[in-house]
Amino acid sequence: MAKIIRTHLNCLVLTLKFQRMLTRFIFKTLLGWTLKGDFDPNIKKTVVVVAPHTSWHDFYILALARKLVSVDVNYVAKKELFDGPFGWYFKWMGGEAIDRSSKNNKVQQIVNIFNSNKEFRLAIAPEGTRKKVKQWKTGFYRIAEQAKVPLTFVILDYKTKTVSIPEEFYVSGDYEKDIIAIRAFYKDAVGKVPEYT
Repeated sequence: MAKIIRTHLNCLVLTLKFQRMLTRFIFKTLLGWTLKGDFDPNIKKTVVVVAPHTSWHDFYILALARKLVSVDVNYVAKKELFDGPFGWYFKWMGGEAIDRSSKNNKVQQIVNIFNSNKEFRLAIAPEGTRKKVKQWKTGFYRIAEQAKVPLTFVILDYKTKTVSIPEEFYVSGDYEKDIIAIRAFYKDAVGKVPEYT
């Protein structure tokens, strides 16, 4: 029995290594992207601020980068997605359901998810859309502040084909001051659609 278990574990390890090698080949060799930095594995809870978000292409670039980092990254989506036949898939991909109806406080729902999990890294596009915006939505900041978790920046730069993950940032509670420092991390990044950056 122990031999069978060892064999299955070895197969699993080889499969995971192959998946990682294939992901690296697609991300770096075929698509020409580079991953700079990584998540701090000791930080189990964080709001992952992904920007600039200007195209649907961002999804597969980030999905590949996510496979290469050393931690799981989560997201939230409307609860109806998790009720359908593919609900298991959205959950397996790190999703958590929230009720997006107007009567429910979305920030508080997400804070509750942070509080009920030992490990949760929530990816958010602060623009709230793929179009050009004058200012970011404040939800990502309020979630980090209320959940008492740091921000992790993920910078998507199509000009250099680099996904960068610098050090974590702890919010001070002074949004006006912090947003200047936060936006500075993204100032040189160019999105897939440059005019939306």
